Amino acid sequence: QVQLVESGGGLVQAGGSLSLSCIASGRSFSNHVISWFRQAPGQEREFVANIRWTSGITNVANSVKGRFIISRERGKNTVILQMNGLKPEDTALYYCAADRATDQTIAGQVLAYSYWGQGTQVTVSS
Repeated sequence: QVQLVESGGGLVQAGGSLSLSCIASGRSFSNHVISWFRQAPGQEREFVANIRWTSGITNVANSVKGRFIISRERGKNTVILQMNGLKPEDTALYYCAADRATDQTIAGQVLAYSYWGQGTQVTVSS
């Protein structure tokens, strides 16, 4: 059973930083991609960033490019999203997701992902 467990969310002032972690378990994640998505109330789930497990190649959404950094710790099956320069519009429930690497999952297509964590709330105050 694939499990993804997020942690690290919280409340932070605009301009501050948070680090989110996703611990993945249940299978080998070779040839998989692990992504972060976010969803604000009343809005569609939005791609944030992902990383290909084996190669470490990343894809980052334009909305967070230059502020957020995604990385992995292979020995710990952990993906980290370091969020810097946070803005109120970053407020959302942040989800970790994983699936086999395909053109669609690499591109961050929400509907292509089968495995999801429970989400961790990030709130940025102005």
